[in-house]
Amino acid sequence: MDITKYVVAYREAAFLLGDYSTYRAQLTRRLRIVQKKLGRATPKNAKYAAKAPVTAEDIAANIEFLHLLLLTSERAWAHAMAMKALHSEDKADKNITGSTRQHIISRLHKAVQSAKELVQLLSDPASGATPTDVLEASAYVYALAGAQDFEKQAEGIKAKAASPQRWDSCLANFAAARIVYSALHKATKRDLFKDVLAGSIDPSIRYAAYQNRIPRTVGVPAVARQYFPHKDELLAKAVLQIDAAALQGEEATASSTQITWRGRTANIVDAAIGQALVSVEAASGNLGQSSASSAPKDRANAYDDILIASQDAVDATRRAMDELEKEGVDEGDARMQDLRVTNLAVNYDLISWRIGRNRVLIGADDGLTFSPNPPQKPRRPRRDGKEWADREEPTGRKLARLRERIALYDAILQSIDSIKDLRGAARDTGFIAELDGQRAYFQALKCLNLSHAHAFLSAPKQALALCSRALSLSSHATSAPNSTPTTAPSATKLAVSEQQASTLQQTLQNLNSHYRGVVALSQLSANSETASKAGRSNAAPVVERLNEYPSSGSVDLKNLVTWPPKLKPVPVKPLFLDVAWNYVEYPGRKQQVQEPEPEKVEEKKKKKKEEEEEVRPQVKKGWFSFGR
Repeated sequence: MDITKYVVAYREAAFLLGDYSTYRAQLTRRLRIVQKKLGRATPKNAKYAAKAPVTAEDIAANIEFLHLLLLTSERAWAHAMAMKALHSEDKADKNITGSTRQHIISRLHKAVQSAKELVQLLSDPASGATPTDVLEASAYVYALAGAQDFEKQAEGIKAKAASPQRWDSCLANFAAARIVYSALHKATKRDLFKDVLAGSIDPSIRYAAYQNRIPRTVGVPAVARQYFPHKDELLAKAVLQIDAAALQGEEATASSTQITWRGRTANIVDAAIGQALVSVEAASGNLGQSSASSAPKDRANAYDDILIASQDAVDATRRAMDELEKEGVDEGDARMQDLRVTNLAVNYDLISWRIGRNRVLIGADDGLTFSPNPPQKPRRPRRDGKEWADREEPTGRKLARLRERIALYDAILQSIDSIKDLRGAARDTGFIAELDGQRAYFQALKCLNLSHAHAFLSAPKQALALCSRALSLSSHATSAPNSTPTTAPSATKLAVSEQQASTLQQTLQNLNSHYRGVVALSQLSANSETASKAGRSNAAPVVERLNEYPSSGSVDLKNLVTWPPKLKPVPVKPLFLDVAWNYVEYPGRKQQVQEPEPEKVEEKKKKKKEEEEEVRPQVKKGWFSFGR
């Protein structure tokens, strides 16, 4: 039935456009539409007639009956909140008293009664509701009842001898709502319930606990478990069915009482910080379940829960420090000193996890090697039935992957610089030296990947310069102090081991020698004119450079041609002559005989006679063939 989703969706849609008055007007219109659909609306100019109460069978037959009760309860709640908001704008410096206060409480009472009627109907098996639906409705009732008790105690004139225990009823209702919503969040993994807790329930519990003189070191979950109505056995049983640990404490671990930062131990003065640290440990324990063979994006997504929990610890520490600063606590106070150490530790931990996530996205070896992607063949087969030939990855894709790596390296370097800006970090010179070494390590990797890009673009000089810069940075990373253990950590974070730094330096030395050779070869073969001026024998002769005009105006007459000549192939245009076609009788070819034309036959006869006359020997006259 998604009761919580239905209510929250209506509230969010209304608050995007206006305030509680707008929400109340929208609910009134929607309630009128639902009543017309169900045939329960009173026509205009007609006398009001009481309608039959809603039954469990009605809800099973039509879900609109459920919406009818929810809209009625929500409209009453929105009316009360609208009156409270209007008073806060007009008379912000005065409490709500008199008839206005009674009107607000009566509207909240009506909202609670409509919600309780809904719970009773859903508890009936004839309604077809699931246990989860009943729990959501119960949590909704407890949240409204807590708001009603909150208004009863938070407003009006209070007697000086008023007991703090007057907030017990408010705490009990909000505690029940929090326990139920927390159990639903763990069971369904829906952020909707978490948003409900953070939006109204947790702040109300914190304020009520403060009024009840509960120490701030006691967290909201501990207060909720303390004031949970254990007498309601049905509610407790339903909660334990979906979350067996809902009523058990999480503060029993040692990490929730103390924190250690670079050999200094600080007490955790706020329970919210301890609970956030417990969540960080639980999330980091689940990180090891991700397989190393999975995709980098999948392994990086496993860091999200750790980052969220770490951010909660940072926010809780910041809030605790702000509260002490508002109270005017001196910096020399033990609580403030512990919070300063805790603040530096949790911020460093958050940034370390963030850097670890970026390192996982880069690769297992932090981008030390750049292996090409396997060739991908088209899904469609070729028309001739043959297999597609493997093609090398294009240069554009290689450069795109390198561009993504460079962006991740930039994010890592910015994160390391942000650690140096933390309060209290600059005073620790050893810590700053370690950060400088780690920064040099990642900056060397960035230069290394940039050199790969220039190598793909056939620019060996730029690649050599970047590789030389990376080699100098790796030397600094190797010589920097390192307090990390020699063993490999279970999860990737900011720490860089000595083995990783030495491997990077050795790889850069080999690659630097490689680029030096490439640059030397390119200098010998690229500029033949410079080579001829130097008197080198491998310069191209002038006969092979006739298309180049000598820039210096002089020609090397000692290198006109290659002497002695060497045997080498000469590029020529190929000729294809099918002369044999006219003389060879191929199988299946018929010999064609052309009939001569009559005119051509006569011409041939005349030519034949003329040739015979020319060939006939002439009779020589005179003596001994001499003419006379």
